[in-house]
Amino acid sequence: MRPSFLFLLLALVIVNAVIVCNGNKLLKMKYYQKACDSVDDIVRDITWRKVAEDPSFAAKLLRLHYHDCFVRGCDGSILLDSTDVNKKDNEKAALPNRSLSGYELIDAIKAKLEEECPGVVSCADILALAARDAISFQFRRPMWNVFTGRKDGRVSLSSEATTDMPSPFSNFTTLLSQFQSHGLDMMDLVTLSGAHTIGTTRCALLSRRLYNFTGRGDTDPSLDPEYAESLRNICPNPLIPATPVEMDPESSGSFDSHYFKILNEHKGVFLSDAALLTNQQSAQMAKDLENPKVFFARFAQSMKKMSEIITLAEGEGEVRQNCRVVN
Repeated sequence: MRPSFLFLLLALVIVNAVIVCNGNKLLKMKYYQKACDSVDDIVRDITWRKVAEDPSFAAKLLRLHYHDCFVRGCDGSILLDSTDVNKKDNEKAALPNRSLSGYELIDAIKAKLEEECPGVVSCADILALAARDAISFQFRRPMWNVFTGRKDGRVSLSSEATTDMPSPFSNFTTLLSQFQSHGLDMMDLVTLSGAHTIGTTRCALLSRRLYNFTGRGDTDPSLDPEYAESLRNICPNPLIPATPVEMDPESSGSFDSHYFKILNEHKGVFLSDAALLTNQQSAQMAKDLENPKVFFARFAQSMKKMSEIITLAEGEGEVRQNCRVVN
């Protein structure tokens, strides 16, 4: 084999490695290094201060970022308020998003960054960084890399959020199809479901599974009987829809691999959790992810991959001055 050919082959390997490491070429590490080199410190400091004060913000920001990325990519469209033109027709108004919160923290970070570096840092990047930092507070170190350079979208439609967001009532085939439509795979689906290790849901989302699974007043048979009974005690019939329920019993305040332990004991709170065990390959992944080292490593990979779902082409979008309205 000629040296020139070897050099060309090595160059191709290096290029491919770069593409794998950063799936979206529009994003890069330290994107703001010249224009706003304090962005990482500002986002981290404000986020950590808030999570220290109210630990529920870790789950809130992670969920907010997830809901943003699954509709039009990670473009901050979830942050837009309704206007006189699109009253109640934005993503916030969609049924899957009505329980989202944490917007005020993004506003606070944006206000500080506008003081330091006006018109430079996008709201989409702020959300991606804040979600990472909110989870990282528990460990006092960054849990995954966040490439930056996202632009803010100008469109936010409730109809798209309703159809594009994976549902807690979905079966495995539907879930996998929705993830694959965004360039994610089965490993990403199973791993990112591990985000249910922190935070709470509401009784309203458990009603059918507990009290009318097949329309005959029955309980989902795939649910551990003792766990089902404990859920019925929390959510008695007729239930109070807004009553909070831990998604990871006894560990909902800690980001860890405990979710996969209870999942494999058939104590996943959602139908979408139980669905992961209906496929042999994903069920094996769920077992592997009980190992904390495996979970943290794979979660970092999948979060980076999800956060790089970009649908805006180069030159499209904007950097909002206010995350709630387009410029």
